[in-house]
Amino acid sequence: MRPSLPLIGMVALGSAIGGMARFLLSGAAQARWPDGLPWGTLIINVGGSLLIGALLRSSLDGPGIAPGVRALLAVGFCGGFTTFSTFSWETAVMLREGELTRAALYTALSVTLSIAATFAGFRLAR
Repeated sequence: MRPSLPLIGMVALGSAIGGMARFLLSGAAQARWPDGLPWGTLIINVGGSLLIGALLRSSLDGPGIAPGVRALLAVGFCGGFTTFSTFSWETAVMLREGELTRAALYTALSVTLSIAATFAGFRLAR
């Protein structure tokens, strides 16, 4: 099945908004907590997981979300907002610099909290 042009447009719009939100939130977190873990990326990944869990669960369990809205929010916004590639790069830098404990803590927090937030999103949607 090929996606229609209107759905592709919804994904593009959501991605742009999600990317701008990521940029702004990441900058605000970096200004607030300049040292230590990359808190902005962690907050973004956990928040995006919460949002996609709630969106997709409510779409599956309820009357549904229109395909265009689902494309805008779940694929576009969450895809543009979450930052797994940034997480991977930040972790690789910590490892390269010999910060094994910090990298392990960041990885454990990112994965565990993001999965937990997805389940929390499921519960919020019910």
